[in-house]
Amino acid sequence: MERQVFNILAIGQKGRLAYEAALLLASLRAQDPGFPGKVFIAEPQPGPRWSEDPRISDMALRDLLDDLGATFLPFENKVFGASYPYGNKIEALAALPDEPFLFLDTDTLVLDNFAKITFDFAKPAASMRREGTWPQIELYGPTYGQIWKSLYDRFGLDYASSLDLSQPDEYWRRYLYFNAGWFFHESPKAFGDRFLSYAKEVRDNPPDTLECQEMNPWLDQVVLPLVIHSFGGGRPGPDLDGMDGDVTCHYRTLPLLYARESDKAVQVLEAVAAPNSVKKVIKTYEPFRRMIYQRKGMEARALFDRNNLPAREQAIRNTLKREGLWLR
Repeated sequence: MERQVFNILAIGQKGRLAYEAALLLASLRAQDPGFPGKVFIAEPQPGPRWSEDPRISDMALRDLLDDLGATFLPFENKVFGASYPYGNKIEALAALPDEPFLFLDTDTLVLDNFAKITFDFAKPAASMRREGTWPQIELYGPTYGQIWKSLYDRFGLDYASSLDLSQPDEYWRRYLYFNAGWFFHESPKAFGDRFLSYAKEVRDNPPDTLECQEMNPWLDQVVLPLVIHSFGGGRPGPDLDGMDGDVTCHYRTLPLLYARESDKAVQVLEAVAAPNSVKKVIKTYEPFRRMIYQRKGMEARALFDRNNLPAREQAIRNTLKREGLWLR
């Protein structure tokens, strides 16, 4: 069966993201060696929106990413930058070739072959592995429905068709809300232009219903469902079950990976981190050295029962912090 060809986009800049990008690429090459697309590591360039050079300065790390098949993609921050680095995933889209793409946060591992997933690139979707982080409902303030409807109305979108009517009214899952850890579309130019336009509008001219809502760091996740809905996309169907499942794992931080993710995720992590060509580079980043090579990750894993995890991620974080194992 002929494979779908698409590009992968991830953001790379000095610090944690660059080391995570190395693990992402190493896992892709190990688990899907025949992946037919390019992997672009988008790198913000120095400019007035950065107080210091955001590029990856470690040459050994750059060489490792290159050896793993990365294509470095420089891009300019015209709207966001140091004040809102999550905006990198929005602005980097303009630099991509205008071909089908899958965006992945760097804190993602590939666990299996992407051929097991069927993407309908004409109908975008995004990760449903999220909690009800936004909006935060205030006593006597606007409701979930009023807040979300005001956003759909702002952009002339059909609010009613975005609702999951199987969920109760005024319960956060009823409303289209994604984690921005992965998303895809057939055209990074069209998707990126709209994503940037909507994000600027919500940042600079928000509806009155958002007056008491915190937008940093949530702006990208507030706008993403609006963009996806505007292109005729929505919640991912069964063809995408491998995302956040058997094919990819968005682990967020290594302590959370060890605490709650599958045995397969831990096995893939430790296997791709083992070769000396990888180890000698990524062990220079202290959280990776301690969690992977000094076995602090397995100490974290022993604290939790994967079949009976706390309902809220914050409870896992609190336990890890109490035990001195919250490293990132």
